[in-house]
Amino acid sequence: MLNTYFRVIVGVMVLLSVILFVYVSPNWMWFTVFIGVNLIQSAFTKWCLLETILVKLGVKKEGGSCSIN
Repeated sequence: MLNTYFRVIVGVMVLLSVILFVYVSPNWMWFTVFIGVNLIQSAFTKWCLLETILVKLGVKKEGGSCSIN
């Protein structure tokens, strides 16, 4: 379940930043860069702020029989 929430939130944030980049200001591309850098650092450190927030909000880590966690 955590993976699903995580992927949906990150996907929406990337799409939103691209829409804001096109229609508001090119500076919104920095938000997309920020998201990408955070994804890369979480791959190496195994820590992600969004995951911590989701767990504190009560999202369960295991997703059932198909869970890879």
